[in-house]
Amino acid sequence: MSTLGNVLWVIFGGLLICIQYIISGLALCITIIGIPFGIQAIKLAQLSLWPFGKEIVTKEKGTGCIATIMNIFWILTFGLLLALHHLFWAIVFAITIIGIPFAKQHMKLAGLALVPFGKEVR
Repeated sequence: MSTLGNVLWVIFGGLLICIQYIISGLALCITIIGIPFGIQAIKLAQLSLWPFGKEIVTKEKGTGCIATIMNIFWILTFGLLLALHHLFWAIVFAITIIGIPFAKQHMKLAGLALVPFGKEVR
């Protein structure tokens, strides 16, 4: 069932979201300071391409004060707008019964887009 959901996701916009995150991630990786943020954008690209059947978990190691500081900086620069974007699409998809699985995936993406440091996708 998750394969069907992923195929429909890719057809109806998941590929475009993935391409946008990849371009953003590569643009962020141009500078040394932007590399950690570019890596997080690539992580979002991976999840946005094939989200059904994946879960977001908090890393047991590496979630110290550096991840917290990076998450705060991420929220102030990119994260809030990305999370609001996914929240908007979750609301749009949740209007219909057929769109509820897509709304759930957008909520998953919104959570990762808000605070990506210290999280991993499984």
